[in-house]
Amino acid sequence: MFSERKPHYGPPDASLAPRYTGIRTFARCPHATDWANADVAVLGVPFDTATSYRPGARFGPAAIRDQSQLIRPWHAALEVDVFATLSVLDGGDLTVTPGNAARTAEQIHAGLRPVLEAGATPLVLGGDHSIVLGELRAQAERHGPVGVVLLDAHADTWDEYYGERYFHGTPFRRALEEGLIDPRRSLLAGMRGPLYAASDLDTPREWGFEIVTCDELRTLTPAEYGRRVRERIGDGPTFLSFDIDVLDPAFAPGTGTPEIAGLLPHEAVAFLRALAGIRFTGFDVVEVSPQFDGPGQVTALHAASIGFELLALCAVAHAGRA
Repeated sequence: MFSERKPHYGPPDASLAPRYTGIRTFARCPHATDWANADVAVLGVPFDTATSYRPGARFGPAAIRDQSQLIRPWHAALEVDVFATLSVLDGGDLTVTPGNAARTAEQIHAGLRPVLEAGATPLVLGGDHSIVLGELRAQAERHGPVGVVLLDAHADTWDEYYGERYFHGTPFRRALEEGLIDPRRSLLAGMRGPLYAASDLDTPREWGFEIVTCDELRTLTPAEYGRRVRERIGDGPTFLSFDIDVLDPAFAPGTGTPEIAGLLPHEAVAFLRALAGIRFTGFDVVEVSPQFDGPGQVTALHAASIGFELLALCAVAHAGRA
């Protein structure tokens, strides 16, 4: 008896369909919700009313998709054909409630549940960083408390803003309080800029997080960073979150809380590639605010490229390569 071939989803042949045609999906992958036949599900979360300074990340998913049209399948550095290895769908945007971060977190949790139950790995396009709380609820429901690998200019472990506990600077504190993450299996890197107090980073360290400031991160080779991440996360389930503001605002001006002296794009990419072989349970790219972007939508272009790097990590892990 012949087994039925499962659908495999990926972008159309660019030699037959020009890249600027068609509905805007991430990397031109099919728009569908056939999670059972997807290795990766790309989903947008257009929410930004938990920002503390500049809004606009609600338009981030659309801008990232728009700038992802030039993505090609072969990842030269990791030597993997991403879309031949992975079946990738763009499931569109999850439902959100503007102005209500707590309810939106619930909606994200509910929206990701069927994706994770089907065994697909979500790649979420934000949206401000408050959305990660809903993601982590879904991740913990499926996998138990997860380790977190974060690249971000801010640790996002503050308690509240203006009396509000659900804000883009608070999600990892809320996730810790809810038992969604394991701080002793988490490494937060890229932090820089002025703080309210030394305790802004010292207190999360006391909770068990490993925090690597941007100045320290820059002293590490990609291999050293990759080794530290692997030692930290061990063999347990791990989620990777990439805030575009970890990049220097010269390269990512379109973000809500820019901080000078950030990573250069090639540095960030090298750190991500050093994680090849780790099987992450999910990813996100957040805080792209296109109305503050520079000529050519450079922030969204970098975010789309980071999204491809995350897909490549998933492809390497899927292929069983260390």
